Amino acid sequence: MIAALIYLVDTLLSLCLLAVLLRLLLQWSRADFRAPLVRSLVQITNPVVLPLRRVLPAIGRLDTASAVAVLVFAAADAAAPSMLSGVGLPLPVPWVWLTLAEIARMVLRTYLFTVFLYVLLSFLTPGGYSPANAVLAPLAESVLRPVRRLIPPIAGLDLSPLWVLIAIQAALIALTGLTGI
Repeated sequence: MIAALIYLVDTLLSLCLLAVLLRLLLQWSRADFRAPLVRSLVQITNPVVLPLRRVLPAIGRLDTASAVAVLVFAAADAAAPSMLSGVGLPLPVPWVWLTLAEIARMVLRTYLFTVFLYVLLSFLTPGGYSPANAVLAPLAESVLRPVRRLIPPIAGLDLSPLWVLIAIQAALIALTGLTGI
């Protein structure tokens, strides 16, 4: 029974973390916030971000309200299993480590799936419009562009997504080795 509750709470907190993290990453990648999927994401995250924004003003391009929401959801996600098991809050240093690892893992997974879906969408609808493209393109291009400068297309074939996916997967494996989870 406790395992099911831990799974449900962890899933809910991970989805909330993903939503506010996507909002923050889309702001950094300068996505079009008029796109339908992006507007939906903003509406979903507004109940959390808008009250924080009244207290925490933006610092340059950093939306501190969204960044704090990411930290809060990651910290809650890191502490939930031990709290629901009856152990209580984790010790401060491991809790901070687990929180940062959870954020890093979520960022890496987000970019992994974004690049994969972006490439898949380019095969399915080459040159066509898709509402998902408004979300995927800014995020994927923000990590693909630097790699394209290092590895130009070979005979018209862009291999940068392959190298980005390999690098992200290697980073996830390294992170798992560091955290043990």
